Amino acid sequence: MGHDHHHHSVSAVNTAFLLGIVFNLLFVIVEAAVGFAIHSLSLLSDAAHNLADVGTLALSLVAFRLLKVKPNEQYTYGYRKTSILVALFNSVVLLVCIGGIALEAIQRSFDPQPLSGQTIALIAGIGIVINGTSALFFLRKKEKDINIKSAYLHLVSDALVSAGIVVGGIIIYFTDWFWIDSALSIIIAGVILISTLKLLKESLRLSLDGVPKNISIQDIKARALRIQGVSDIHHIHIWALSSAENAMTAHLVLNKETSQEQEQRIKNELRHEFGHLNIQHVTIETERDNNKSKDENCQTT
Repeated sequence: MGHDHHHHSVSAVNTAFLLGIVFNLLFVIVEAAVGFAIHSLSLLSDAAHNLADVGTLALSLVAFRLLKVKPNEQYTYGYRKTSILVALFNSVVLLVCIGGIALEAIQRSFDPQPLSGQTIALIAGIGIVINGTSALFFLRKKEKDINIKSAYLHLVSDALVSAGIVVGGIIIYFTDWFWIDSALSIIIAGVILISTLKLLKESLRLSLDGVPKNISIQDIKARALRIQGVSDIHHIHIWALSSAENAMTAHLVLNKETSQEQEQRIKNELRHEFGHLNIQHVTIETERDNNKSKDENCQTT
């Protein structure tokens, strides 16, 4: 039953990515075509942003599928870490897009061109529907994986940007303030920048084997030392195996009076404690009296 549920979950995520890619790619084509036709920089900027997000979704789908590849003698953890590397790559690509959008918007602001505000608002309104619907595909799974969350946040931000363009189009239609098109492009660049910097910071930390977000070494120590029979824990290393799985190694010092039965109880408690902290793979070396050690590999569920 658990395997069937897992298979269903994987299929649902695959479907979400595929639908998101197809819907957004079709919208990019329409938005870019209309943007070129009416010379709207805000539509072209949003199309470029959406195209980058289509690439993000495609790469994230590849990374998600690579998570399922079984480990081998050369890659003992499989290809789990590709999900982190993809998130890092996506953030860099988006930063490049931001630079291009901002530069063109600044240049265009000095020479605003007449635009059809009604057409801009209509196309952007379609964007709200497309991006909002696509975001809903990822809503339930967004806290399970950094790439799923990344896809969700990208699509939500796209929908908000489209909403802003709708407002801008309406204003242009009633006022002929054509400079708003360039101003919207700069705002779009700012919105993308804020979300991208957060993604870049998190993915870079995980790529460098930094301690994953929401896990504290001090918390690890406190939880371990609360267990009866544990006198110390040190040489703690925590890193991300993928965007959804974490690993840890540590040296655990037990009281010299600790029996084998008590040692097993301690290990079971640690599995439980560290599992609550989203650490799935734990390797602990236990010590007594500084002259006895034992490697123990514990798998949390």
